[in-house]
Amino acid sequence: MRANTRRRLGETLRESAGTPQALSERESYEKMYNEDLAKFDAAEHNLYFGRLDLTDDALAAEPVGDRGEAGERTRRIGRIGILDDDEFDTTLLLDWRAPLARPFYLATPAAPEGVDRRRHVRTRSRAVRGVSDEYLQSGRIDGDRAEVNVVNESALVDALNTARTGEMTDIVETIQREQDEIIRSTHRGVLVVQGGPGTGKTAVALHRAAYLLYTHRDVLSRSGVLIIGPNDDFLRYIGQVLPSLGETGVLLSTIGDLFPDVHAAGVDTRTAASIKGDQRMLAVLRSAVRGRQSLPGRGGVTVPFDGYELVVDNEVVSAARSAARATRRAHNLAQRTFVRVALDELAARHARHIGSSELDGTPLLTSGDLEDIRRELELDDAVVTTVTGFWPQLTPQGVLRDLYADPTYLRRSTRGWSDEDRAALHRTAAPAADDADLSPADVPLLDELAELIGYRTDEADRIERARWRQRLSEAQDALDILTGSAPQDLEDDLDPEILMAYDLIDAEQLAQRQEHTQYRTTAERAYTDRTWTFGHVIVDEAQELSSMAWRMVMRRIPNRWMTVIGDTAQTGDAAGSTSWADVFTPYVANRWRLSELTVNYRTPSEITAYANRLLARISPEQQPPTSLRSNGIEPFAVRADDAARAAAELVAAARWPGLTTIITADTSVAAVRATVATAAPDIDVHAITASKGLEFDNVVVVEPADLIDGSPRGLSDLYVALTRATQRAVVVHEKDLPEDLADLPAGP
Repeated sequence: MRANTRRRLGETLRESAGTPQALSERESYEKMYNEDLAKFDAAEHNLYFGRLDLTDDALAAEPVGDRGEAGERTRRIGRIGILDDDEFDTTLLLDWRAPLARPFYLATPAAPEGVDRRRHVRTRSRAVRGVSDEYLQSGRIDGDRAEVNVVNESALVDALNTARTGEMTDIVETIQREQDEIIRSTHRGVLVVQGGPGTGKTAVALHRAAYLLYTHRDVLSRSGVLIIGPNDDFLRYIGQVLPSLGETGVLLSTIGDLFPDVHAAGVDTRTAASIKGDQRMLAVLRSAVRGRQSLPGRGGVTVPFDGYELVVDNEVVSAARSAARATRRAHNLAQRTFVRVALDELAARHARHIGSSELDGTPLLTSGDLEDIRRELELDDAVVTTVTGFWPQLTPQGVLRDLYADPTYLRRSTRGWSDEDRAALHRTAAPAADDADLSPADVPLLDELAELIGYRTDEADRIERARWRQRLSEAQDALDILTGSAPQDLEDDLDPEILMAYDLIDAEQLAQRQEHTQYRTTAERAYTDRTWTFGHVIVDEAQELSSMAWRMVMRRIPNRWMTVIGDTAQTGDAAGSTSWADVFTPYVANRWRLSELTVNYRTPSEITAYANRLLARISPEQQPPTSLRSNGIEPFAVRADDAARAAAELVAAARWPGLTTIITADTSVAAVRATVATAAPDIDVHAITASKGLEFDNVVVVEPADLIDGSPRGLSDLYVALTRATQRAVVVHEKDLPEDLADLPAGP
């Protein structure tokens, strides 16, 4: 399959594309073959991982067509579907997303789903590393395991004990019943997946994306799937999972990257981020935009025109402003109305001034004369510039930066606010061309401003139409020149046999030839278009999104078909969510559904015992997930005068197997990194906010007291830090430990 695809790709690239249609077809085939190659390369790992042997009764109950498609009694399950090249297109491997593969994930001894034997095949590259069989018809039912719906346990535990690599691995071989039900859910509203640490929420979300693209390919291949993660580290972590599941056409983004041409790299204080995420910013932004719809001072502004002086005063601007606001259009789009009304009033004034009878004041100019004055005003740059100065074209970045930098503008826009809240937003730094002054919390505000001012919506379409008309005019001018320069001395009987350029092409065709067309994937086009609406949106670590961020997300999914992954007990952002009902009821009323994951696959019970104490204080009503395994490695604490240096030296000396990281509070991450860089330069240090959604074999938490004190939700941050570990958790501290960890055994 790979060799054939490479050959076809080579043939496609060698084809000449003489027409726009041929070029479009070539680009489409090139895209398809490259995506197929990426899919084949990624699927090479554990390509074939499962087999089902069905009972005679199950076969007899199936329709004939399904029986033939399933390969009769035996079904072999893999990452992608593969057909034989025989005349019957025999199924060699069944795609894990296909309905006929579902019993591989659902069958238990209590409900065997017609399966006699389920086989798990574990491979590395093309070498078989292990085979295990489960006989579901005659096996003894383990009540505890049946209760939590954990099946194919040997394969699952083997996967859980595998060392982390810094990239997320998929779980297609070990999907559990409760996970499969979420992955294949047919709910077409908002599906909220709530689950504690280690319950596989992210894996479920990614596999759901692959499943939906497989099941609804016609719709979603055109509109796309958007997956929003908490940070760039998280996106890199999950980036290879979807290709390995057979899908490459998904847009991964953070909130900070969701506004085109902006990569928000700034860092807010917790207070500033909380204020920016609050919905009271809506009134502030509306006021900020209206604040740019100004009036002249007393006496107005004088501008020269045709040897006279025009006065642009409050009366002119107020009338124009009222007319523009009455359109209820966004600010930039209403500017045309503002300018039209203002110029109409100025033209009428000028006509009265120069064209009235000195005897009785009667007008001497005709309506045609008035229209001529109006056109001359419109062509006068000084007049137009003066008028538009009271209703200027705005950009979201410009408004937001001016708001933060100008104390007077900020005060006018934040009536009723405290001076402390204003101070949290104010900054004096000069605007940065690379968006370094913009934080992720600013991006939803930019999006809101874009809506208020009409930025890159109808205005962008108008500009593009104007550009097309210009190209069309230039093309027609070129053809007119060719027509005018045609030879005039040809014999009449030869003229019909001579074809000129203007005989073969018209202006529109010539203009199209000069237009550069880009052929991009759905994800690439969506990334650069703020108004793009997706077919499905998946939000991971959704509890961290503020109210303003949710408004931005909802604009990108008007059909409200979403999968939302999160855990309200892990909310660290002060502007984040603590109630799913509060988030979604305003948008979808009752059209949202809550599903819960109850089994902790990541965290050993030794660590979970301490983490659950924190959970009881954070969210007493929440049932802690059941930890599936114990690894015999007890967490321990180390007290030291310099916690950062002690952590680095501990990690350097221990050399634990697998992936190790040090997690610390945001406020101290720079100092900890500097210390660790000298003692153990190969060890990563993560701020707590950057560790969301990630997992490591070994986690060293530095100074839990700083985590707790650094945020109003510091206990949630500590809970997150402890539960990033899949094997070992260590706490290094100088200050006293919180009461929930006070009895941690002392380490070396």
